[in-house]
Amino acid sequence: MYDLLVIGGLGVDVRVRVPGLPLPVVDSVTVDPIDLRIGNTGAGVVLAAHALGLRVAVVDTVGADPAGDVVRAALGRTGVHAVLADDPAGTRRSVNLVDPAGQRMSLYDPRPSGGPPPFPAAQVAELVRDAGHVHLSIMGWVRDLLPALGDVLGEGVGTSTDLHDWDGRNPYHRPFAEVAELVLVSGAALGDRAPVVAASLAPRPVLVTRGADGADLYLDGGVSRVPAAVPSGPVVDTNGAGDAFAAGLIAARLGGATWAEAAGYAARVAAAACTHDGMEYPPGLLPRR
Repeated sequence: MYDLLVIGGLGVDVRVRVPGLPLPVVDSVTVDPIDLRIGNTGAGVVLAAHALGLRVAVVDTVGADPAGDVVRAALGRTGVHAVLADDPAGTRRSVNLVDPAGQRMSLYDPRPSGGPPPFPAAQVAELVRDAGHVHLSIMGWVRDLLPALGDVLGEGVGTSTDLHDWDGRNPYHRPFAEVAELVLVSGAALGDRAPVVAASLAPRPVLVTRGADGADLYLDGGVSRVPAAVPSGPVVDTNGAGDAFAAGLIAARLGGATWAEAAGYAARVAAAACTHDGMEYPPGLLPRR
């Protein structure tokens, strides 16, 4: 039995520290050493949840390539149960430009491979039945399986998804929102449509995250502010902060917290994640409840 199953979202991040954003248009810029490490949204949730003490499993595709070796090695260091299939298109990857304040711009290469889902629906359904909560990453192969998983996801299993920079209109994201018990979405592209979009997803709670400005919790027809927590040290890297927020929220809800309590705790987890370089968190960095 696992506390959390994360479906999809593994990849690697190429982190590049830059003197400022946007970058000047020049021939070359000297930067700190460029690192390749495990990253992307599913990995962020997996690693933060593991650091919070949850029993975690993940199912996804990675390439039979050096980037895939980075992912497999990082997961191996945690003991997280990983069910992986080879993706002929290769491992997903992002180039993350990080400025001195820890803010970032991400260039995402999803490596879409097309074709049928890499796992039979029955195999994923068995993993779902063995989990207390399921977090859905918005990968294409996951979306293709949602119709077949709808019934098992509704059998008392908690579900969540992060729609990232959804604008509230792109139809690609809607199936994830409609199957999940909890929806997280960045406020970056929603603008003033956040209340309307949240109302369209009721009665499920919707958390609109706003980075250093905290988050808005839409619940039972109302909205409440979730203040950002103060990091315990300098902000080093904001990559994975939103994923750490999701992991904290899930952990708190599994522990019996109310939505408001869980959101406040998630803000503290996200703030702590920003003080660390990368998503492989050392013991004790992320606060336990």
